[in-house]
Amino acid sequence: MRLSRRKILQITGSAASLPVLGSLAGLARAEGAIKTAAIYTVPVEQQWVSRIHKAALAAKERGDIEYTFSEKVANTDYERVMREYCEAGHQLIVGEAFAVEDAARAVAKDYPDRAFLIGSSFKPDAAVPNFAVFDNYIQDASYLTGMIAGAMTQKNNIGMVGGYPIPEVNRLMNAFMAGVKETKPDVKFQVAFIGSWFDPPKAKETAFAQVDAGADILYAERFGVSDAAKERKILAIGNVIDTQADYPETVVASALWHFEPTLDAAIKAIKDKAFKADDYGQYSFMKHGGCSLAPLGTFEGKVPADVMTKVKAREGEIKSGAVTVTIDDSEPKSS
Repeated sequence: MRLSRRKILQITGSAASLPVLGSLAGLARAEGAIKTAAIYTVPVEQQWVSRIHKAALAAKERGDIEYTFSEKVANTDYERVMREYCEAGHQLIVGEAFAVEDAARAVAKDYPDRAFLIGSSFKPDAAVPNFAVFDNYIQDASYLTGMIAGAMTQKNNIGMVGGYPIPEVNRLMNAFMAGVKETKPDVKFQVAFIGSWFDPPKAKETAFAQVDAGADILYAERFGVSDAAKERKILAIGNVIDTQADYPETVVASALWHFEPTLDAAIKAIKDKAFKADDYGQYSFMKHGGCSLAPLGTFEGKVPADVMTKVKAREGEIKSGAVTVTIDDSEPKSS
């Protein structure tokens, strides 16, 4: 269900008739679904947000939550929309606060009887006990896609196009690059950021420039990059979602993010009356089912068998904890 800002205001106008939640411990109704609202600054089809939306729809289908959302909310409107959802009686607020961190935490302080599960670059703060943070720590799967990319490049030149050089992007790029170096140590990387979370034309143009500079594989951190790879008839590596169905001859491998473990852990904490300021980032790790390597699909059998044997072995080691992929949040550089 999509909730427009006008509709939010209509609901807010009758908020006084809604039951008041006395404390965070009383959030969940023992017999009912948790009233949940999500606030997104981009369209729900955008990679990162689509995974949160998918998990929320699954939780709604199970009956664990009631779910509504607002998309394409401007940063300048974010705080207001958060407050309106709180006033409308929503018990769990989900969203991302990467550009509105202070405002989001201020709202949480003003509504101590609501639970906030917010994407953030920062850690939880005991001073805001109802504000938990999460992030897409899918470096495990990104590393595995890097191993595959290293085996598939013929020019030893890989282009990488990201949105912004922030930790959430940097750690995935760095893990990918580390994976590449395991199977092809002498690869050159071209790294660029487009300064946007959703600008497919700009991402595509940036990718074209990298292909012109010799790249024969593109790391598609943003929409638009795989389109460039398809047009130039080279390969691409996907990120967060599996787009191979749209690019069957282009996307050879993808690192998938599964938000379900993160959301499910928060739902359980609320129902157990144990929700608190916590870091839910761990639930994106492969060992918790928070990320995976997408099936190779049309590229099954096209990646060298010896490399896939190494990939499967490394995957098993990551899941068991025998190997830990380094979390490197520093800005990746071209080489």
